[in-house]
Amino acid sequence: MQQNRALREHLVQLLSVRQAHATWEDVFSNIPPEHQGTTVEHAPYTPWQLLEHLRITQWDILEFSRNPKHVSPEFPAGYWPETAGPPDEVVWKASVARFRKDLEAMIDLVNDPSTDLVTPLRHGTGQTVLREAMLVADHNAYHLGQLVLLRKMLGSWRQDSTS
Repeated sequence: MQQNRALREHLVQLLSVRQAHATWEDVFSNIPPEHQGTTVEHAPYTPWQLLEHLRITQWDILEFSRNPKHVSPEFPAGYWPETAGPPDEVVWKASVARFRKDLEAMIDLVNDPSTDLVTPLRHGTGQTVLREAMLVADHNAYHLGQLVLLRKMLGSWRQDSTS
C-alpha cells in the first residue's frame, strides 16, 4: 500500500512539478501573440503547432487510458493543427486551458486509488495507466523543450527562467 502511494506521488510529480526542466506553465506563459505562429529558420514547428500537438496528443493518451471506446485521431495528420498560428489570442488561451484541464485529469486518474496502475488495459495491447502517464510526461517534456528553444530563438524566453 505504501509503495502504491509512493508510485502515485512520483508520477504526479513527474507530470506536474519542475524538476529537471521548465513546467508547462513556464513554457506557455507570456508568448507574444505575434510569435505564436512565427516560424524560425530550420525549425519545423511554430509555437502554435507545438502547443496544439501537445494538447491533442495528451488528450488522446488520457482518453485511451480511461475510455475503452475512444478512437484516436489519424496518425500523424490528426495530431497537428492545420495552420501555423492560432486565429487569435482567444483560441491560443483556450488551447492552453484544455491542455491544463487534460493534464489535471491525467493526474486525477493517477491519484485515484481505484485506478490500477499496472494491470494492462483490457482494450489495449499491453499498455497500462502507469505506462500512459509516463508517456504523457515524456512526450510533454520533449516538446516543451523544443518550445523553450523556439522561444529563445524568437527572443521571447525570460532570461530568469530556470531552463
